[in-house]
Amino acid sequence: MEEKLLIEKASKGEKESFEKIINIYKNYVFAIILNFIKDSEEVQNISQEVFLQIYISLPKFKEDNFKAWISRITTNKAIDYLRKKRARVKESQIDELENIDIKFLSVDRNEPESLFIDKENREEIKKKIDSLPEIYRSTIIKFYLEEKSYEEIALEDNVAIKTVESRLYRARLILKENWRDER
Repeated sequence: MEEKLLIEKASKGEKESFEKIINIYKNYVFAIILNFIKDSEEVQNISQEVFLQIYISLPKFKEDNFKAWISRITTNKAIDYLRKKRARVKESQIDELENIDIKFLSVDRNEPESLFIDKENREEIKKKIDSLPEIYRSTIIKFYLEEKSYEEIALEDNVAIKTVESRLYRARLILKENWRDER
């Protein structure tokens, strides 16, 4: 059956046509989500959300490229998942911070000597980061200073997640070697 006819029938509520659409595109949707998320259980959940969104939005579909439309919905769902996950992680980190005794943290912070050493260390680290090759420097900055996830950096730099992991690993090695050489 031609894709346009399937889309037309499915948009009018014909379940059999929508099931055919699912069967045609389920591997494609899985593959897109796997670029963002490696947990197979979560990939299953997100793909269900994708197909639910497709079912709901199908009557409004007016474009010619159905595959691109599905791709956009899938990518958006995966990114939404990552954002929610990141927000949950930040909330748990905030909860942990609230449990730490604030008096303990502030004792040394008020001493001028500690403040000077902190500032000196930050400046030293900044110099070391600035000396890295651009590809590693930008990855380190995005991960540690901008607090972006591997997935977000990969998406932003248009590279694989493994590439981001590799860049961070190499950047840390270079920083460690430079630090050792100076000491």
